[in-house]
Amino acid sequence: MIYDKKPIIKVIIPAYNEENSIAKVINDIPKYVTEIIVISNNSTDNTEINAKNAGATVLKETKKGYGYACLKGMDHISKQEIKPAIVVFLDGDYSDYPEQLTELIKPILEDNIDLVIGARVKELREKGAVTPQQIFGNWLATFLMRVIFKAKFTDLGPFRAIKYNKLLTLKMQDKTYGWTVEMQLKALKQNLSYTEVSMKYRNRIGVSKVSGTIKGSIFAGIKILGWIFKYSFK
Repeated sequence: MIYDKKPIIKVIIPAYNEENSIAKVINDIPKYVTEIIVISNNSTDNTEINAKNAGATVLKETKKGYGYACLKGMDHISKQEIKPAIVVFLDGDYSDYPEQLTELIKPILEDNIDLVIGARVKELREKGAVTPQQIFGNWLATFLMRVIFKAKFTDLGPFRAIKYNKLLTLKMQDKTYGWTVEMQLKALKQNLSYTEVSMKYRNRIGVSKVSGTIKGSIFAGIKILGWIFKYSFK
């Protein structure tokens, strides 16, 4: 795919009770982005109004789950007449640096890469930004992908960019914790080109809804490993 100088780029941001961070995230996204889509996943605070006031398109998804929110954003895009060249997924907690989106999409624009993962490398992370269970889970998941699929991923970072037409071929299904690993596994299965870009990472605003709880960490781990073993036998 050949892009012109101003490709259409859409950003999808799942958000659950991120009233203190969502405007910061939106304001730091580069202005050349065509549309910022915030999906309020049953938020009970001012996430929706703060996102709208910051200039985002705000959607509601009542079914709770990260994947549900991402799929809602994709459905919104699918109904638009003009489709984007690139879709970027970004969390709403301000742990990532949205201004690094330029670095994230660079391999797509310059090297025709299909999928780019923002890797939360140790030397660029704030202390405590990633929990021990996240570190172990990412290591285990990427280790298994390396052994089983000969993958070169080092992270399951949610800050990622993908060509829109390639995203559609993945036929994403996961509704909750397995969204990121499903995307990477399907990219491997379909022989999409991919790379990682080292990203800065800071302590999030607020409390994590997944890694911040024992229950969330366990369920996320089970879902991620489930996807890996499911695809190892296909």
